[in-house]
Amino acid sequence: MAGESRTAVIAALAGNLAIAVSKFVAAGITGSSAMLSEGIHSVVDTGNQGLLLYGLHASRKPPDASHPFGYGKELYFWSLITAVMIFAVGGGMSFYEGIRHLISPSPITDATWNYVVIGIAIVFESLSWSVAFREFRDSMRDRGFLQTVHASKDPSLFTVLLEDSAAIIGLLLALAGVGLGHWLANPYLDGAASVAIGVLLAGVAVFLAYESKGLLVGEAVQPEKLAEIRTLIEADPAVAQAVRVLTMHFGPQEVLLNLDIRFRDELSVAEISDAVDRIERTVRDQHPDVKRIFIEMDSLRSKRHRAHVDFQSQLDPTSEV
Repeated sequence: MAGESRTAVIAALAGNLAIAVSKFVAAGITGSSAMLSEGIHSVVDTGNQGLLLYGLHASRKPPDASHPFGYGKELYFWSLITAVMIFAVGGGMSFYEGIRHLISPSPITDATWNYVVIGIAIVFESLSWSVAFREFRDSMRDRGFLQTVHASKDPSLFTVLLEDSAAIIGLLLALAGVGLGHWLANPYLDGAASVAIGVLLAGVAVFLAYESKGLLVGEAVQPEKLAEIRTLIEADPAVAQAVRVLTMHFGPQEVLLNLDIRFRDELSVAEISDAVDRIERTVRDQHPDVKRIFIEMDSLRSKRHRAHVDFQSQLDPTSEV
């Protein structure tokens, strides 16, 4: 999935960079406020995809002494910065440019270049959108679009998809503003389209910030996955009860699992140790994204005596339990 996300981000970056140049050229020739806003929009999108690529790269750094759980949340941080950029730069500048044009309107001298650039941009944005949606669709299953975004732990993929969706809608708004403004000789419509693009980008940014914040703070795996893990643990013959099963995503494919397990009374310490190894292997075989497992165990010998042992294990095969 990480490689697929990177492909979608690179495709979006390349498309937005080419589109941004063409939009600014068209805005300079025609004086269109909506086209200038769209040019700003594409520049922001290009920068955002660069930040997401950096986040994908930084999140793969191995754990070290200062970050023993790794750098997986780098991706979540940079996706949050991306949302802030869309809101502050993309939405803010587009809204400002639209208001300025409404206060001091200037007619579009020649709309031909705007139509050409908007048409080309829609083609490129649609291609980029199709790449992102194809990867996103694989994770939808029986869920709706918004449910899948909320359930996704890979912000690079749904950020690109939402950016491209906003870009296509923004282009249609720009086309409507330029076309109607030119046809009706009403320059205010061009400025109004720019304001509408700003509002659109601000809305997308707020939604992305909300989703990124949840991931950055720390989200558990989906309930169905949590239930599967609990079932695997309690299916082991040595387990009396999985008291607590706690999880947290450190990245799209990196999960921390913290278990509180109550084992059967009659087990020896050696049998408990074997059961721990067996549970770890079973969980990792079925859920390879569970990279770290910490186990706290209660072995009840009798009602008068309780031996409390803490075990912890990590993916490192040289670690001892």
